[in-house]
Amino acid sequence: MTGTPVRALLLWCPDWPVIAAEIVDGVPATGPVAVLHANRVVACSERARAEGVRRGLRRREAQGRCPQLTVVDHDPGRDARAFEPVVAAVEEVAAGVEVVRPGACALAARGPSRYLGGEEAAAERIVEQVAQACAVESQVGIADGVFAAGLAARAGRVVPPGGTPEFLAGLPVEALGRPALADLLRRLGVRTLGDFAALPAGDVLARFGLDGALAHRLAAGRDDRPLAVRQPPVDLAVTADHDEPLDRVDAAAFAARALAERLHDRLAAYGLACTRLGIEAVTAHGQELHRVWRHDGLLTAAAIADRVRWQLDGWLSGSTGRAGARPARPTAGIVRLRLVPDGVLARSGLQPGLWGETGEERERAHRALSRVQGILGPEAVVTAVLGGGRSPADQTHLVPWGDERLPARPGPPPLPGAPADGADHSAGRGRAVGAGRAAGGSVGAGRAAGGSAGVGGAAGGGSAVPPWPGRLPPPAPAVVLPTPLAATVHDAAGEPVVVSARLVVSAAPARLAVGTARPVEIVGWAGPWPVDERWWAPAEARRRARFQVCLADGAALLLAVEAGQWLVEAIYD
Repeated sequence: MTGTPVRALLLWCPDWPVIAAEIVDGVPATGPVAVLHANRVVACSERARAEGVRRGLRRREAQGRCPQLTVVDHDPGRDARAFEPVVAAVEEVAAGVEVVRPGACALAARGPSRYLGGEEAAAERIVEQVAQACAVESQVGIADGVFAAGLAARAGRVVPPGGTPEFLAGLPVEALGRPALADLLRRLGVRTLGDFAALPAGDVLARFGLDGALAHRLAAGRDDRPLAVRQPPVDLAVTADHDEPLDRVDAAAFAARALAERLHDRLAAYGLACTRLGIEAVTAHGQELHRVWRHDGLLTAAAIADRVRWQLDGWLSGSTGRAGARPARPTAGIVRLRLVPDGVLARSGLQPGLWGETGEERERAHRALSRVQGILGPEAVVTAVLGGGRSPADQTHLVPWGDERLPARPGPPPLPGAPADGADHSAGRGRAVGAGRAAGGSVGAGRAAGGSAGVGGAAGGGSAVPPWPGRLPPPAPAVVLPTPLAATVHDAAGEPVVVSARLVVSAAPARLAVGTARPVEIVGWAGPWPVDERWWAPAEARRRARFQVCLADGAALLLAVEAGQWLVEAIYD
């Protein structure tokens, strides 16, 4: 990591997820558009920003600021597929293009600047080429290193050689792209990259670890990974030949997944990890395709598979650009696919431990489960991902083995010393679970014994922002029914128990009948806990009240009443 950083040219397309949604799905980018991931805004159009929409806002707050906002789901595959024509346009002017991420690509500035008559002339020529070929607005930044070039691109600047540290010094620490580190540095009084770069490197490494040391190098203008990285041995590349040409994206992606596993295992055997990935394909007619993907971290097997799938999708689908620009689609199906680790770094976590291989059992299990998926399909092996939500059914999401484990709904970060499942720490709700209405009332608090403390779900304070107001108090049920069972609830006089719009229970629940079974006496109950969510989306809106009940036969159930119908949602252990 010594020496002078290579002059890098980075092309950046502002608001690329919004532009990709327009290219692929026809969403008008000139209007107020927001791209959401995990219910938060990750990108928005210029019109949306004028209305007050910002990255990081929740969907409800963004729609409150801009009622006419068009919401689009985040799709990395769509972004990569739409970006392929832009990369192809840049390659018509300069060679050696690396895709940093969908919406940004980098290359060494020396070649195009000498050929086109200077760095500023090269930047103008590339921007003009992208505009003419793809009708996409872009900005180019040139600086010493890819990191500084990316920040210069946002301002459309060409930083003179040797001036990168001065250019970075005045930028805020949030420019590092590490929110947790930036928050800690601000609380320590370090507000700019210049202040951070002035700290002793040894102290930074001791206090913030390896990632903090890499960020410290970036802040000082020393790129942690220049464009010219060490070339790995040739035998690290993996190749797969196919007798039947691959002309469908799904078939090509399935083959790429197995090839990515082979590449990752081969690198792991050498204690290496991939930072730049070369994807090569040969068609049945002999046409050769090549693309290099760059990654800010270490490429895992899943990350390699994702990038290969995105690239194959871009090649085989022939995504049409904004001005009708369409990259040359392969003349035939792919018969050979090759993955080349174009840049590698030593990864100590892959080295053998003192008492045997690190994670050997885990790797064997991973290979076995992946083999089952190869025979029965990706959905044959799934794992549960915990997230947020107000009901037990909302808090668990099943994802195929090997896919990115993202919760369907964002959950709150665990507090220090708190359970990792996001259990409620509200003092009010803690009291609501302490006492029962009758014998066996350990299921939850009775209505008369402080049960109303759990109605709002936002009282009390273990954290500044209570997670998911209206969430059920603990304990969590042991079994969540995939399909709720219809039930009837009657009071002591045999009349049906109803819950009014103001959450007034007509009478104390006394008997419960599930389906056609005989009624069972209720000996303890708690509730109601109301939910009125997603009112802004009529197709997803839900309004219901939930109860915890304990029956005379020892069973404990979670009930919900919705549109006048009682349902059994879960069973407690």
